[in-house]
Amino acid sequence: MSGDIRELEPREVWTHFYSLTRIPRPSGHEEKIRTFLADFGQRLGLETILDGAGNVIIRKPATPGMEDRMGVILQAHLDMVPQKVGGSLHDFERDPIEPLIDGEWVRANGTTLGADNGIGVAAAMAVLESSTIQHGPVEALFTSEEETGMNGASGLRPGLLRGEILLNLDSEDEGELFIGCAGGLDGTMTFRYAETPLPPGYAGFALRVGGLRGGHSGMDIHLGRGNANKIMNRLLHAGYRAHGLLLSEIEGGSLRNAIPRQSEAHVAVPEARAGRFLKEFSTLAESIRSEFAGADPMLQIGAVPEPAPLRVIEEEVFSRSLRAIHACPNGVMRMSFEMDGLVETSNNLAIVRSGGGELTVQCLLRSSVDSAREDLASMVGSVFDLAGADAVFDGGYPGWKPDPESALLSLMKDTYRQLFGRDPEVRAVHAGLECGIIGAICPGLDMISFGPTIRYPHSPDEKAEISSVGRFRDYLVRVLMSVPAARLGSL
Repeated sequence: MSGDIRELEPREVWTHFYSLTRIPRPSGHEEKIRTFLADFGQRLGLETILDGAGNVIIRKPATPGMEDRMGVILQAHLDMVPQKVGGSLHDFERDPIEPLIDGEWVRANGTTLGADNGIGVAAAMAVLESSTIQHGPVEALFTSEEETGMNGASGLRPGLLRGEILLNLDSEDEGELFIGCAGGLDGTMTFRYAETPLPPGYAGFALRVGGLRGGHSGMDIHLGRGNANKIMNRLLHAGYRAHGLLLSEIEGGSLRNAIPRQSEAHVAVPEARAGRFLKEFSTLAESIRSEFAGADPMLQIGAVPEPAPLRVIEEEVFSRSLRAIHACPNGVMRMSFEMDGLVETSNNLAIVRSGGGELTVQCLLRSSVDSAREDLASMVGSVFDLAGADAVFDGGYPGWKPDPESALLSLMKDTYRQLFGRDPEVRAVHAGLECGIIGAICPGLDMISFGPTIRYPHSPDEKAEISSVGRFRDYLVRVLMSVPAARLGSL
């Protein structure tokens, strides 16, 4: 498992992707990648714009003879999700990603690969650089902070884009065309607490949950994988009720759109009950591992003795937070009635963290039905309101309503059939795509999302299928060649 990904085909895409792996670009730290792409566009002699929302726009004129074609926007996002295996010393703000060829796939050494959405960025770069691809006017729109709130897309200035067609290059199943997506809403619930001195006669323990697969909270939420925050809360709740366990600090999950893979809590238990606590903890841990054996066979749950903490979260607040997190809905709430296999509404209990007198719970709520998303927010908010927490819901973004009659969809289906001899699947996705936001800012765009096959995004298991990248590139090139001069709706 090694090799130089720059030797893979299509070389122009893999070479650009390799250059992206050299540049740290976790969400919120995209200065270097913005500079890199701005230099790239200017070096090619292309009009290059850096807007106030952190987006990079590069415009390339049509190839001779195609000036009358409709303008196409190639859209991908700059940032990547920073996730790594336990024990890794990788610093996502400083260290490059180490890509590896693993059979038919490319993955990274112990971290997320950044194929989401680096392959899309690389494909757009290849179009901008090419002197042989035939196309009408092209704009490459590289958006910022997609993974942490779609801030770049939300901050896009109306009227800045010129194209009439938007090709979003951020989907993860080659051979599928996405024509709709869910909207999202961030929930932040805050318990405020005082720290109290730990009474004498307590033993300290570090509780850890890890080894979970995690994954994308939109793409993978239906797979039934373990949520580290819910599992940890289950362990804490049992210890509190049976043995008077007290909590000193907790940290679980790191990103709102990633299913949490690990959680760590530092607790205290009366010394007289420590042995019994460990025995029952072990029994419960084994039961939980058995429950998740199919979805998360590498789940690890442990309790390690450590010095007792000096201070703990006041018991009354701790008790209320336990019950609220226990009752908070998590996972799939309802499947779509319109499209088979599509999740309609879900919640990801993403982050639980204490510090500075606050215990914070963060969720990402998704739904392709706005009223269902609002009802879920009311449900989650009610649970935490009853427990005495402050619940705030913000950062909402619209969904993208499917248009099965889209002229662009018809064109792309025909093009795929001609190129590969079979029909593409047409789907909507439960994950959030920037199409909904961009479409609201730029009314009238005809939009499709597609991409290569990427598995387990937002986790260290992320990998990109090599052969699918070639098909994705060939399809993109053929679509650009096929864009008509007349408005698609009049065809």
